[in-house]
Amino acid sequence: QVQLVASGGGLVQAGGSLRLSCALSGGTFSRYTMGWFRQAPGKEREVVASITRSGGNAYYADSVKGRFAISRDNARNTVYLQMNSLKPEDTAVYSCAASSSPTARATGYNYWGQGTQVTVSS
Repeated sequence: QVQLVASGGGLVQAGGSLRLSCALSGGTFSRYTMGWFRQAPGKEREVVASITRSGGNAYYADSVKGRFAISRDNARNTVYLQMNSLKPEDTAVYSCAASSSPTARATGYNYWGQGTQVTVSS
């Protein structure tokens, strides 16, 4: 059974940085497209970024382009989300997900991890 465990959330001031990590177990990590999602209170869940199996291509939501970077280490079965220049509107619960589809971006994810809270103070 595939399991995803996210970590790295916390409280940070506006303009600061955080790095989220998500480790996959119970499956072959390199076979999955990986994505990061977030959900703020009272809002729908939205995709933040996704990365292909090899790590060669990444997709970003417009709201985070130029500030966030997704990466993966297939040897460590881990995907990362480096978040820089954080804004209060980035406050949300961030979750990672794995998809068996090579073209997944916002949809098509088979497995989900628990969320990690990111709070950005102004």
